[in-house]
Amino acid sequence: MAALLLWLAWLVISLLSVYVLDLLIHSRSGLPPGPRPLPLIGSLQLLGKQPHRSLACLAKIHGPLMSLRLGTVTTVVVSSPDVAREFLQKHDAIFASRSVPDATGEHAKNSVPWLPNGPRWRALRRTMAAELFALHRLETLHHIRREKVRELVDHVGRLTREGAAVDIGQVVFTTGLNLLSRMIFSRDLTDFDRHGESKEFQGVCAEIMEVAGISNVSDFFPVLAAVDLQGARRRMARLFARLHRVFDVEIAQRLRGRSASEPRKNDFLDVLLDNSKAGIDRDTLLSLFTDLYAAGMNNISNTMEWAMSELLQNPLAMSKACDELSQVIGASRNVEESEISQLPYLQAVVKETFRLHPPAPLLLPRQADTTTKVMGYTIPKGARVLVNVWAMG
Repeated sequence: MAALLLWLAWLVISLLSVYVLDLLIHSRSGLPPGPRPLPLIGSLQLLGKQPHRSLACLAKIHGPLMSLRLGTVTTVVVSSPDVAREFLQKHDAIFASRSVPDATGEHAKNSVPWLPNGPRWRALRRTMAAELFALHRLETLHHIRREKVRELVDHVGRLTREGAAVDIGQVVFTTGLNLLSRMIFSRDLTDFDRHGESKEFQGVCAEIMEVAGISNVSDFFPVLAAVDLQGARRRMARLFARLHRVFDVEIAQRLRGRSASEPRKNDFLDVLLDNSKAGIDRDTLLSLFTDLYAAGMNNISNTMEWAMSELLQNPLAMSKACDELSQVIGASRNVEESEISQLPYLQAVVKETFRLHPPAPLLLPRQADTTTKVMGYTIPKGARVLVNVWAMG
């Protein structure tokens, strides 16, 4: 019994010594101010269920540039536009690398958002900028966007005449899904009548974003990552596999068409297959498509739901937006892209929605490649950097 008490006393003294030593090191490290960490867990207990809100409250106490120890990881949180410019513009080269969440698993090795800043990342980003998001490409696809908007308006009109409820998130997701699919695969992946199929696709994309956003023990204690205690990496792998099966069908069908000398479609898939010699293999294609569909489509539908929710709760704003549309466009035709500049109030509604409900309250985490000084504080090599966009609104 005496030996057990001695062992417990030694353990307590050891933990207290480590804790005091950690506090001394933290106080002399030159890090930005922040809450005092607890033994082992650091400041994890302060994150809560909505970390962006919790971090915004802490920033009011410790300032727009603060540091926390989350588990064993030193984390720097940016909560103002001025500080964000220091990290993302003035010192962008040092913080260009991403802090990759453990849940992404093998996907991160071929994913543009998570690849390290290097030749491969630059080549993939250049291809996307030139062939998917370039102005000339967007202009050539104008007729597709116009067609999809018309289909959306017709579908909503039909539901209205039938007295049926309109699931805003669902119809917007279906429209965005088919618009992106026409750009990449030159065909629709679903339609409004195949409600279950579209809902399932949306559910997978939403669950991917949910798993990516959870507080994962593996990210705070990297030494435990191999165990995957919360099963986030396994769960994410299963979700990725469900999307990959859809994309594999499209890729295989296109390759068969090429073998049969079928005419080129000159879409994004053709461009990527033409670049196969530049290192764009099947795994890269699957990761690229997964990023575009999972993040892009889910954010579009969520943002539209928030916009409609805010307008419904603010009848005056809804009335002003409707009046502007009636005066500029009229009730007999759809809005053309060239007319959006004539709708300043509608544009303000969109911007206010993004301010109140940013698609990603916390930007993708970055990581310091070297120890550096920012605004007089030391940011150590390997520190994780979180930019809290929500706090800036």
